[in-house]
Amino acid sequence: MTEEPVPEPTGDELLKALTALGNPHRMRIVAALTERRNYVSALAREIGMGRPLLHMHLKLLEGAGLVIGSLEVSEDGRNMKYYEVAPFFYELTPQLVHRAVPTLTDTREKPARTPEGETPTTQTPKEAAK
Repeated sequence: MTEEPVPEPTGDELLKALTALGNPHRMRIVAALTERRNYVSALAREIGMGRPLLHMHLKLLEGAGLVIGSLEVSEDGRNMKYYEVAPFFYELTPQLVHRAVPTLTDTREKPARTPEGETPTTQTPKEAAK
């Protein structure tokens, strides 16, 4: 049985993963979950973070595909949300970035160019009034 190659991430997927890992709290969460899967309350105690903040970080990590959450019922009937690290591998190279850029779906408008080819500067209303 041959192993299929992992598809390269799209620009959006790469950006989500890098953004998610670009925070020290989220890196600590991934590191803790690498050791073992854990439920939210225990993970919050382990890394010294409040549950609301932890939920926010876990949501970002899950959205980036770096962790997986599953709801389970404990023996005493309580619902517990467990998280574990999702398998991921990114070999970050300039070539990967180059190939990912054309797949970005950034919808922000590009700044208009002046007749001289320069990008106009934007002024706040206060600056324009001077």
